[in-house]
Amino acid sequence: MTLSLHHIALRTRDVAGLARFYREVFALTVAREQPGYSVWLALDGAVLMIEARAPGEPDVPAGSMELTAFRVTAEGRERVRETLRMMGVSLDGETAYTTYFRDPDGRRVGVSTYALP
Repeated sequence: MTLSLHHIALRTRDVAGLARFYREVFALTVAREQPGYSVWLALDGAVLMIEARAPGEPDVPAGSMELTAFRVTAEGRERVRETLRMMGVSLDGETAYTTYFRDPDGRRVGVSTYALP
């Protein structure tokens, strides 16, 4: 069986705001939108779904170290760093290959240049 990523779904209280954040940081385009419920952002062969959180659904745990990391080139990593700086978003750590930050809901996100096998 061959597996590849189909979609990542992020649940939020502010669909428009979170979608705007990911669009700005990664220069993503909208693939589909259901106003008030979801925005689907096109990734390379997959979709980043920003969806409305249901009433009573818990927030992202503060300080969670769970991570979604996106593969980028060295130039792409630098562009993300600069975009985050201009947006006033602090870094949440950095290694030789990966830059970490938090989205507006507190999720840990990374951009990595590490070559996969």
